[in-house]
Amino acid sequence: MSAPRRITVLGSTGSVGTSTLDLVGRNPERFAVAVLVAHRRLDLLIDQALRFRPDFVASADPAALPALRDALAPHGIAVGAGPSAVIEAAERPSDLVMAAIVGAAGLAPTLAAVRRGTVVALANKEALVCAGDIVTAAVAAHGATLLPVDSEHNAIFQVFDEALRERVARLILTASGGPFRSAEREVMARATPAEAVAHPNWSMGAKISVDSATMMNKGLELIEAHHLFAMPEERIDILVHPQSVIHSLVEYVDGSVLAQLGSPDMRVPIAHALAWPDRMETPVARLDLAQIARLTFEPPDSQRFPALSLARHALKCGGAAPTILNAANEVAVAAFLAQRIGFLDIAATVERVLEACDGHFSAGDLEAIMAADGAARAAAEGIVARAQA
Repeated sequence: MSAPRRITVLGSTGSVGTSTLDLVGRNPERFAVAVLVAHRRLDLLIDQALRFRPDFVASADPAALPALRDALAPHGIAVGAGPSAVIEAAERPSDLVMAAIVGAAGLAPTLAAVRRGTVVALANKEALVCAGDIVTAAVAAHGATLLPVDSEHNAIFQVFDEALRERVARLILTASGGPFRSAEREVMARATPAEAVAHPNWSMGAKISVDSATMMNKGLELIEAHHLFAMPEERIDILVHPQSVIHSLVEYVDGSVLAQLGSPDMRVPIAHALAWPDRMETPVARLDLAQIARLTFEPPDSQRFPALSLARHALKCGGAAPTILNAANEVAVAAFLAQRIGFLDIAATVERVLEACDGHFSAGDLEAIMAADGAARAAAEGIVARAQA
């Protein structure tokens, strides 16, 4: 047997990270853990490290260093804490990096992993949203391999024929519609954080669940698909599919439409990335199409879900606009979860920040992107603060 594939997990205590380690733990002959990185949930990070015995464990929180050292150093596990330790973790040797740090915070470590020319399983869509041109250029320059883990992009990856790229007519990203798919705006205006994170099909973290509820998640995925598959915005469509069985589709010029189907469980696309180009067993429930009986589809309602139009606008504007979109959204979602603003205020805040910041920042390098990100966050915080005054 060949040696186990050594895995780095950036964001090991989040939803994707824990699902990744669930699969790794079920297949010890195929995988070993080289590096673990997390920010919050320090107790869980320590438990993961004691179970999988990686070479290196890091927390993004500098204050976590003493606790990590006390718990893990006696077991011969090297530790670090703070932003520089996270970058060190991404740069350490491994065969595959699961890039699952949520938000723009995942951009720098993802780039660090790409620049060492390894296989990067990308679960952090914000890296491509904020810096798609920079990331894809680094992939090409350093000979890295980028494998999409988001269920929609992984689905496209599985049915996208690279040899016939010029024969692809369009990509179709499916969306569940979230918990407010059929709700009136008056109902959404009163929505609580608990209602917004109650996704009908998927088990996800709070931030991505709110993004699903606003459909900003689908807007971010549209931008990500543009960079992953070099597809222009006008050839990427979004289709609401409440059952979450078809995860995305690729239409070819002859009228053929190829779809990937699967249970709504993130362990399916994670397993595809971990084992690629092979396949592996998963404990996921198999589809019973006879029991499901019906698959339905409907166009998205851009009036009730303006985040989709905002994302398309940002992609068309180019430059730092997608970075600004993402930063403003992260601040607005955090404010909503803290009950500082209402649900409909999320998209409204993003729109106002785009209007205020768009065109004032370049996206030529990582420093410029981070400047745009910081300015957008400050503008969004100001809008939130004034809304509370």
